[in-house]
Amino acid sequence: MTAWTAHVTVATVVEKDGKFLFVEEHTEGVTHTVFNQPAGHVECGETIIQAAIRETMEETGYEIEIESLLGIYTYTPPMFPDRTYYRFCFLARDVKHHPEAKLDTDIVGAVWMTVDELVESARARSPLVTKAVKDALSGQKYPLSLVYEHQNSPLILNLDA
Repeated sequence: MTAWTAHVTVATVVEKDGKFLFVEEHTEGVTHTVFNQPAGHVECGETIIQAAIRETMEETGYEIEIESLLGIYTYTPPMFPDRTYYRFCFLARDVKHHPEAKLDTDIVGAVWMTVDELVESARARSPLVTKAVKDALSGQKYPLSLVYEHQNSPLILNLDA
């Protein structure tokens, strides 16, 4: 068995006129396409907020503004019990669409759907996708001040900080 691995990921929930922004994508271990929030891994040297903004643009062509923290979710896929995803999910608003943007290679396209359309499709990538939308619809949100991201700087040990 492979060693357990933690994956730090981000996702954005973007709502406009009662519909939510999703990506239709190909994913490992699944033969059909699935729907997900714009989401992905945090890359070396970036904050989780920077990662959420970048992933949304790369997967949908939408420039966004992060408004609040929706929640922190964990998920261990049944087919990959050696992986646990720690997902920082943000509420965001779309600022501008760049239809000419080249999307990531595993993305079929961006799709606006209601939560009912998502549920009826039975193609949510994981239970977190539907849960995040339902949490957003219930009014759940937390201030961004809950997220403290120390910016990269030379390592200085300060025990008084």
